[in-house]
Order: sequence, then C-alpha cells, then structure tokens
Amino acid sequence: MSVPPASVEQAQKAMSSTLLICEHCDTVHRRRPLARGEVARCMRCNAVLERHQRIGLDTMLALVVTVMVVFVQANVWPIITLGLNGEQIHATLWGIIIMMWKEHSQVVSVLAAATLFFFPLCKMGILGWLLIFGRQGKRAPGFVPLMVVLHYIAPWTMSEVFVLGVLVSIVKAHMYFDVTPDVGVFAYAALALLITVFAGIDLRQLWDKIPEEPA
Repeated sequence: MSVPPASVEQAQKAMSSTLLICEHCDTVHRRRPLARGEVARCMRCNAVLERHQRIGLDTMLALVVTVMVVFVQANVWPIITLGLNGEQIHATLWGIIIMMWKEHSQVVSVLAAATLFFFPLCKMGILGWLLIFGRQGKRAPGFVPLMVVLHYIAPWTMSEVFVLGVLVSIVKAHMYFDVTPDVGVFAYAALALLITVFAGIDLRQLWDKIPEEPA
C-alpha cells in the first residue's frame, strides 16, 4: 500500500516538530513541554536546547518598537558634554566615530559603528519584519535566510559594553575636563537593558510559532 506524498510530508513535519537536535554535538532529543522557568539541556554536552518562553509574538513586537524608539533617541542625543575654559563640546555617538576615523583609528571606528549602530539596527529591523507577518499567522518573505542572519549577528550587539566604556571614560576624563553625562548615555543604558532582555529570548521559537504554510 503506497502512502500519498502529501501524507509523507506531513508526517515528516510532525516528526521534526517533536524532536530537538543539539547544534553543538548533533544529539537528537525528543521534545516535551517545558514548565515555567525550565530549561532543556543536551544529555551529552549539557548545552541549552530550549527554554520555556512566556513572551508571545505581540509582546516581542512591542519590545522591538520600544527598542527602535530608544535606539533613535540614543543616536540623536549627545552622550557626554566636555567643558574646558568656559567652552562646551557636546559629543554624539557618530561624532565620536567620525573623530576616531579622522584620528587614524579606522578599525576601532568601524567596529564601533558596526556593533553600536548597524548590527542592532539590522537585528531589530529583521525581527520587526518577521513579527509583523508572524502576527498574521504567516512567514515573512525571506524568513529562512533572515533567521540565519539573526543567528550570526546576535553576539555582535554590544551596547552594554559601550555604556560601561563611556562610564569609565567619564571617570578618567574628569581629571582634565568638566564632564557631564548627557541624555544619550542614559538612552544607551536603557537600550542595553532592552537588548539584554532580548538576549534571554530564544529566537529559535519563531520556527515553531510561525509555522510554514502548507503547499
């Protein structure tokens, strides 16, 4: 008795949705529902396979919008104000990046621009695109390659490192200038906090929460 191709495909999808494969050692595990706060780990290498997620698509989209609003404010407002002999200089993120480029620190300026502006902007833009379609119960165009991009750029959003560096710089520069933290640094602190919240969300859940439409 032959099985229709459609039935075989449906069976394969059902089987894949009940299995978890460790991305570190390729061990296959059977998936089970997780309780609140529970984490599934690989039996062989103890890597995290899956976490219980309470955040739905609507909440994730609201977080993305919030991050984008704070992101714009952090890049528009000055980060610090330097005072010397009655003169004040308001330093923004891009002002600092351009200054480093002109001072022959091109590598540092490119890394700063990438990790503090382009990678976070790319991550939030991609997430927003996927979630807008996901709330409608369908996958966005380019879903698979965009999920791969999210996987690779996730470790490169370093706003929290930047905030720590600014605070250290303020302490050191205070020996030579009148240094005042501006609104931008507080916006970046809020941005770092929001990105940390996102870091605790397993974005791989989008594969399950936004299922592929049947052919």
